[in-house]
Amino acid sequence: MRETGLSDAVTRRKPVVQGRRVAEPLSKIGLFIRFLKPVTWIPVIWSFLCGAVASGSFGWSDLFGTKFLLAILLTGPLATGTCQMLNDYFDRDLDEINEPSRPIPGGAISLRGATTLIAIWSIFSVIVGYLIHPLIGLYVVIGIVNAHLYSANPIKLKKRLWAGNIIVSVSYLIIPWIAGEIAYRPTFTLQNLAPSLIVAGLYTLSSTGTMTINDFKSIEGDRQVGIHTLPAVFGEHKAALIASVLINIGQLMAAIYMLWLGLMNYAAIVAALVIPQFLLQFSLVRSPRTMDVRYNAIAQNFLVAGMLVCAFAIRSVNP
Repeated sequence: MRETGLSDAVTRRKPVVQGRRVAEPLSKIGLFIRFLKPVTWIPVIWSFLCGAVASGSFGWSDLFGTKFLLAILLTGPLATGTCQMLNDYFDRDLDEINEPSRPIPGGAISLRGATTLIAIWSIFSVIVGYLIHPLIGLYVVIGIVNAHLYSANPIKLKKRLWAGNIIVSVSYLIIPWIAGEIAYRPTFTLQNLAPSLIVAGLYTLSSTGTMTINDFKSIEGDRQVGIHTLPAVFGEHKAALIASVLINIGQLMAAIYMLWLGLMNYAAIVAALVIPQFLLQFSLVRSPRTMDVRYNAIAQNFLVAGMLVCAFAIRSVNP
């Protein structure tokens, strides 16, 4: 992208309503990076890596190959960044309540500027996806459509209790995992993709629980505008309990699937990785709003480690 285009987009400010808390001044690049939410890139990159490992054709040398570098660019700042910008664009009214310092409600990025950035980034995402594999270009389109379904009226799946978290989990797990398989498998069929689809689906169930934990910080705003998240509907403690059950069930079912494949050692490791998460969930259920960030910061490490263990397991039986 030309620097002038980025500069114009992030400096066309809309009027700031009196009394609104304005975001701290950032450089144009810093503001743009904040708009892309880099912290959200990591799970998608990791899911792609798991799919690549599961393919049986990914090795250490591929970590520095052009294909993998393009994949990091795609699954990080491009595709995931596009979806995050879309979410901010469509959630600007909600962010007025929950996060008024975000770039759009804070007045740092205008709606016209946001639209321009989203359009450019969407095109770049599809092109890079196609360069990795033509089918992945199609996957990128599906991911962007999912982002619209999640955030945009009149459908706005995030209003519909389970639907919002499920579609985000699918976009964060199943789509990039299978994209990783497709990128590195010389030939692929539904049969040899089946183990990855099953495991990614089970971890999508767990991820639906972790997405619920992210909703605790915005309960008030969600209730005011009619967003039916689990915490907004069931209250903090019940929602935390439901989330914990989902997180554990998905991973334990993945361990059972490893057993079914005859991979006892892998199954034992995946099951063992649930134990520290289970112990942390006692504190989470007692005090969801004070423990949500700490829980995710610690427990997520064990969950994603289990994903990679499963990827190596699939690699061992489905080379």
